Amino acid sequence: MPDQTLDNAGNEVLDAALESVTAEVQTKPKIHAPGEKKGADLEQQVRDANDRALRSHAELENFRKRSQRELVEELRYAIIPFAKDLLSVVDNLERALEAAQKSPDASGLLEGVKMVATQLDAILKQHDCVRIETLGTAFDPNLHQAIAQEASDEYPAGTISRAFQSGYKLHDRVIRPAQVFVSTGPAAK
Repeated sequence: MPDQTLDNAGNEVLDAALESVTAEVQTKPKIHAPGEKKGADLEQQVRDANDRALRSHAELENFRKRSQRELVEELRYAIIPFAKDLLSVVDNLERALEAAQKSPDASGLLEGVKMVATQLDAILKQHDCVRIETLGTAFDPNLHQAIAQEASDEYPAGTISRAFQSGYKLHDRVIRPAQVFVSTGPAAK
């Protein structure tokens, strides 16, 4: 890396200057002359300059690493707006499937819509956009949005008994929480 070579060369120059000043101060006799104070001042200035150079180098390196992390993060989640818009299409396909299953005349349409829904789901998974698990899982406010509570003999309290709308995650971020019904346990008798 050219920048690192320049930084190393700068550090070498500062180290050489420090050694030169240190050697000069050590070889001179210890007479309290006006020049001795000047040598000690120069030595301190060289140390200060070296310290500032090292700190600047460390700050620059930290900035580079932080910028690289932010860029990777930004690229990883760049498709969130697109994925959010696409989820309304998924919802409409699910509604079409439900309607087609209720109608006995629509068996061909039902198969076609199922194929499109399966293909769309596979594409979402391919891009790490996955459906959030709901039915029978414990309610998690980070993943689910409770829209109601209901008594259920099938599910214990705090467990999701029905899903109203599917939720999705992109990588590890929730892009839409699942809207669910949460069980309060068996109905009181």
